Amino acid sequence: MDNTKKTLDKIVALCNGRGFIFQGSDIYGGLANTWDYGPLGSRLKNNVKDTWRKRFIQERPNSYEVDADILMHPRVWEASGHVASFSDPLLDCKECKMRHRADNLIDDFDPNAHADGMTKEEMFQYIKDHSIPCPKCGKHNFTDIREFNLMFQTFRGVTNDSKSIIYLRPENAQGEYVNYLNVQRSMRAKLPFSIGQIGKAFRNEITPGKFTFRTIEFEQMEFQTFCKEGTDTELYDYFKEYGKKYYEDLGIPAEHLRFHDHEKLAHYAKAACDIEFLFPSIGWGEINGTHNRTNFDLTRHQEYSGAKMEYLDPETNERYIPFIIESTYGLDRTVLALLCEAYDEEVLDAEKNDVRTVLHLNPAIAPYKCAVLPLSKKLSGEAMKVYEKLSKKFMTDFDETGSIGKRYRREDEIGTPWCITFDFDSLEDGCVTVRDRDTMEQVRMPIDELESYISARIEF
Repeated sequence: MDNTKKTLDKIVALCNGRGFIFQGSDIYGGLANTWDYGPLGSRLKNNVKDTWRKRFIQERPNSYEVDADILMHPRVWEASGHVASFSDPLLDCKECKMRHRADNLIDDFDPNAHADGMTKEEMFQYIKDHSIPCPKCGKHNFTDIREFNLMFQTFRGVTNDSKSIIYLRPENAQGEYVNYLNVQRSMRAKLPFSIGQIGKAFRNEITPGKFTFRTIEFEQMEFQTFCKEGTDTELYDYFKEYGKKYYEDLGIPAEHLRFHDHEKLAHYAKAACDIEFLFPSIGWGEINGTHNRTNFDLTRHQEYSGAKMEYLDPETNERYIPFIIESTYGLDRTVLALLCEAYDEEVLDAEKNDVRTVLHLNPAIAPYKCAVLPLSKKLSGEAMKVYEKLSKKFMTDFDETGSIGKRYRREDEIGTPWCITFDFDSLEDGCVTVRDRDTMEQVRMPIDELESYISARIEF
């Protein structure tokens, strides 16, 4: 099914109805830009984490994972520049009082405008020149653009004063930078080496989120590679392609991915590029950012902390502060992209209006790897033994309610790759029927071969 023909509303409805993603604080009317992952969504999310860890930590030499605290010393965010300049360009509609991000208004009006490269003045002039309307009321009557800091601020201790201010981290990367010396020392790591981390970050977003595309609480899969200046450009180009290949291996075709090279760079960056996915109802949206950050971050932390961030090259005896190649993967956006890509409505019989909804998820990330379905409730006891055996190895569903056809459709809708039907013949021959989700083809095989059959098909 063509992504341009899919709608985000249908995917949101499936996620809510089938236990993938729920509105945050739902029984209280929800909290804007917050979402809770349900039984299947949390499993899907963790499976994606597992593929990332395998590809970026397990299979890569000199790659190490950390789990840094969400709360860090306030000076970290002064050194990183977040306290002084981490803000969004916001303006208000004078008619309906709705607040908007100026860059989002421009990009929604013309995705090729690339508002990320504009100054505040340029953005305001662009909105004025093109008479961009308020998305809520349709009027064109905005305030000037103001900067709005995105960091959540709280207080440590018993008094709410400036000395006790502490922040929820707006990104994971600084946790890797401040642990650079610890990892290098304790692991006896030689350049180039990498530090990866999966963790929560928080941004005080006020703009509409478009489901889980933009939220105030989100997870990042961070990967920082420390290297010698002169090797940085080659590594930057390598990780751009490495990230794209990772997404393709997860099941996103190349035609639904593209690179967006930044024309205007942050003051610390030598090069920057996003991997974008073609989202239904949204258009092209960033799911990964790869950046050549030079030695800016470690230099700043050396300046603010007093700790020497130099690396002693054992081959040349040179001392220098390493460059950093950053490759950041938005976990929530990646999960959303995979759900959007996998979603399909297949017409099986047009005359009977027989359409099946199916998630063609890569088996490696599917919440359930298989489902055991007794043909009759009379067979549930023996079928449960098959379930108990498989569930020791895989996440396995068990469904005995409704016709076998309806149960197949339910499993298709949640992306279960294989349905295993235990019938009356199974009592005699010890075999079951295995149905493939994507082809709907069925094969008969011994129960003892199920584990190896499934294992061979979920490797990533």
